[in-house]
Amino acid sequence: MGITIRDAGIEDMPLIHGFILELAEFEKLVDEVVATEETLCETLFGERAYAHVVIAEMNGEPVGFAVYFFNYSTFMGCPGLYIEDLYVKPSSRGEGIGKALFSHCARVARERKCGRLEFAVLNWNPARRFYERLGARIMDDWVVYRLTGKALEKATSL
Repeated sequence: MGITIRDAGIEDMPLIHGFILELAEFEKLVDEVVATEETLCETLFGERAYAHVVIAEMNGEPVGFAVYFFNYSTFMGCPGLYIEDLYVKPSSRGEGIGKALFSHCARVARERKCGRLEFAVLNWNPARRFYERLGARIMDDWVVYRLTGKALEKATSL
């Protein structure tokens, strides 16, 4: 059977939430996960879906997932695709599943006429070597900022 990549459906919510928790454990960020199956259902499969999820299966068994969404480049005048998460279960790594998920996202980007594909990787993640071999370049001249919680709330009343 091999590796297949399929679009996730709402019936996959327990699986998706489980993958998110496994990814958070791998990234040592479990304390940052506040997403629930309910919030994920609403934001991924509700009236206004904010992102897309694909599931990787090996011989019919779910072994990984990717979450992506579209952004826009004013400089390029076209959309881009941002991979938020790409995760493969530890027991299935080294089988080409991560490559298949990444390649799927790249094909979606090309089909949707995206000018670029972007993603963030923790500086200690060994997957960086794979991305660099593909030709991905580190954007070290850009600094990522984030507002959450009270800081985000404060920004609404500037």
